[in-house]
Amino acid sequence: MTRALVITNPFAARGHAHAVTEIVKILGRGGWKVDLRTITGPGDARRIAEESLGEGFDVLVSHGGDGTAMQIAAGIAGSGIALGVVPGGTGNVLAGNLQLPRSTAAAARALLKARAHAIDLGVVERADGAHYFAVVAGTGFDAQLMAATGREQKRRWKFGAYIVRAVLTLPTVRSAPHRVTVDDTTTEMRAAMLLVLNCGKLPPGFLNLRDTLVPDDGWLDIVALDADGAFQGVQAVLEMLFRSRGTSKLKRVWWGRGRTVRVELTEGLPRPVQLDGEVTGTTPFEARLLPGALAVLVGPGFKSPDG
Repeated sequence: MTRALVITNPFAARGHAHAVTEIVKILGRGGWKVDLRTITGPGDARRIAEESLGEGFDVLVSHGGDGTAMQIAAGIAGSGIALGVVPGGTGNVLAGNLQLPRSTAAAARALLKARAHAIDLGVVERADGAHYFAVVAGTGFDAQLMAATGREQKRRWKFGAYIVRAVLTLPTVRSAPHRVTVDDTTTEMRAAMLLVLNCGKLPPGFLNLRDTLVPDDGWLDIVALDADGAFQGVQAVLEMLFRSRGTSKLKRVWWGRGRTVRVELTEGLPRPVQLDGEVTGTTPFEARLLPGALAVLVGPGFKSPDG
């Protein structure tokens, strides 16, 4: 019998109590023995996950957003305990990359048939310890957007909260000079947004940057967008989406690949850094790949690089 601990975030979604009841009922009817714990504040999900080690759980189920899932992942990375994801937050990008459904009931049912699979993680060391990401680390426009979007807005409007704020603030986007070191190669560039990617699908779910960019390929992919103002911003995004096999002809998009990435801002004030949607410090930062560090439950549509 599978023993599962559901860790749920009541701050992430409306209709929380009903969703939790549904998850526990579906998993229980599927033959799982289910325990439930609710987070009450920042850092709780990671603490609960760490405390659960050695208690005999096979799966820790995250019900919340990507931030909740990554806190749990940080607590169980390397332990062999699998992470199951039931989306309940704003972006829910990790669930999409694992080919899991977005609705509560469908995702819970999918976990019953899902298989465990090891994926890579990225790690960023800060003064307060290690912070992990499974999808993306970013600085610039995306991190500023996430820093400026309040919890209540995300709870009420989901991903729409980001879209509205992005439309309002896109005219103010500006590039800044960066120094990016990928493994042993350093490049000077201007960027309004720089992403260190472990997954290729980004919100709102249908944006697939590269078919070969998957969370178990043993690489971090880096993309930088150079843009000033709304017109160049839209231009850069379109180049990233539709000319993603190489550097764009307009030279607004730069791609790199490596296992260690250091990002430094060479002029101006430090910019916020986000890890899977959670703002975590400011530039500079260094992201390092941890190959196969996390066991996750993946849907039947999930494909590895080797097929």
